[in-house]
Amino acid sequence: MEKLIPFTSNDLAKVTNYRYGEIKFGEKMFTIPKDTEVLSFLKSCEAKYVLFGIPEDIGVRANSGRPGTASAWESAIKSIANIQHNRYCKGNQLLVLGHLDTSEQMAAVDNMDFNNTTDRKKFGELVETIDREVSHIIFNIVNAGKIPIVIGGGHNNSYGNIKGTALAKRKAINAINFDAHSDFRILEGRHSGNGFSYAHEEGFLKKYFIFGLHESYTPKSVLDSLKKTELQLQFNTYEEINIRKQKHFEQEMTRAFKFIKDEYYGIEIDLDAIPNVPSSAMTMTGFSVEELRQFIHYFSQDEKVSYLHICEGAPDLSEVKNNHLIGKLIACLVTDFMKANQQD
Repeated sequence: MEKLIPFTSNDLAKVTNYRYGEIKFGEKMFTIPKDTEVLSFLKSCEAKYVLFGIPEDIGVRANSGRPGTASAWESAIKSIANIQHNRYCKGNQLLVLGHLDTSEQMAAVDNMDFNNTTDRKKFGELVETIDREVSHIIFNIVNAGKIPIVIGGGHNNSYGNIKGTALAKRKAINAINFDAHSDFRILEGRHSGNGFSYAHEEGFLKKYFIFGLHESYTPKSVLDSLKKTELQLQFNTYEEINIRKQKHFEQEMTRAFKFIKDEYYGIEIDLDAIPNVPSSAMTMTGFSVEELRQFIHYFSQDEKVSYLHICEGAPDLSEVKNNHLIGKLIACLVTDFMKANQQD
């Protein structure tokens, strides 16, 4: 894992706000000890969950989106370190592995233009280099018997999550995606809008359920593609559930779970499905934070859960005085996942 930048105990101390009479996650979470072999420590560490960051927005730029998702990891780890360690959720169940070194790729796109045909091809090639690294790291985490909690970055990283997990499990896996968009667009070169379609085409993704599609932002070609393969790909729309009330939120979660529960599955969360959350495709309408938390709680309880991926949050696109709120939201979702998953 040459491209992994480990998160050290010194790094953790710098982001932890110590307070007398309290115990923060940052005082209990594990990091890789100095001069220790990463894979060996992964296998021996008592923590069940491994936190891994992907600070990039290249896949978003390659999909003609607004950059900014590269800033989510730093914001998230600061908030996670300052969660209270108590009876409800314990910091020693979490190992902070570190983040992917994307500096080379991020520097390469500084002077590139998505509208330039030559540059567009280069964008896709850079995303593919990130794909390889993400899938390799996720493979090693899952192969060590741990559950990755991945903080993006763009939704292009769904591909690496799925591929790495499938290789570790030695079989194709399923995925449930809480998202305003399908990210199942045509195979036109890698970007944040086709991670799932590439994973499905290459045999790593077996069944895929998209929860809460926004009808006005889903191309006809994608809807036609989903309909042709409804035995493997299913979805509902936000408008069916919360606008027209044709379907019920709780019943749709049950339907989605029945669809994916036969195999190991990953939980994908795109923060652009939540109103007013700064992201590359920010929306003013969508499910509430409370509904998202209920969704994570529901799908995290099963023993077949193999990873959690939270992506597309972009603190750099928020107001300066409130750019810490994305990190706080991600921290809340991470602990919701841990609490529910440990109930089994």
